[in-house]
Amino acid sequence: MKKMMMSFSLAGFLGIAMMSQAVAQVNVKNAWVRATVGPQKTTGAFLQIETKNEVNLVKVESKAAGMVEIHEMQMDGGVMKMREVDKVNCPAGKVTELSPGGFHIMLMNLKKQAKEGDQIPLTLSFEDRQGKKQVVSINATVKSMATSSTPMTMH
Repeated sequence: MKKMMMSFSLAGFLGIAMMSQAVAQVNVKNAWVRATVGPQKTTGAFLQIETKNEVNLVKVESKAAGMVEIHEMQMDGGVMKMREVDKVNCPAGKVTELSPGGFHIMLMNLKKQAKEGDQIPLTLSFEDRQGKKQVVSINATVKSMATSSTPMTMH
């Protein structure tokens, strides 16, 4: 019985260690959110993703917004258009940039104005080719319209 308990304990420990290792495979940095003015209810979030293994960003959530979507800006017949996408591919060993004019995160139905210096919580969900999910939670700093990037804090 002791041997069986030891095996379960070891298996549990290894499972936690492997889960921690999987989460550590994705690094999110330089996250920021564009400040809003007055009653504006929509803004964008931008960041960089580094990963050791290829993953897809498949979902973003935030308790600061009623709705969060991943979008892409693209030229279409000489007109810049924005559309929602199901995922953003993040190749192994490269930095994937979510930035103004490209892939980005739309925060809609904001619960309050995003003022410079505020922290906006974001929860990013990633999935690898085998379907394994990884979740990374960050706080993105709200910056003025002129800002292009800023440090973020992880928790």
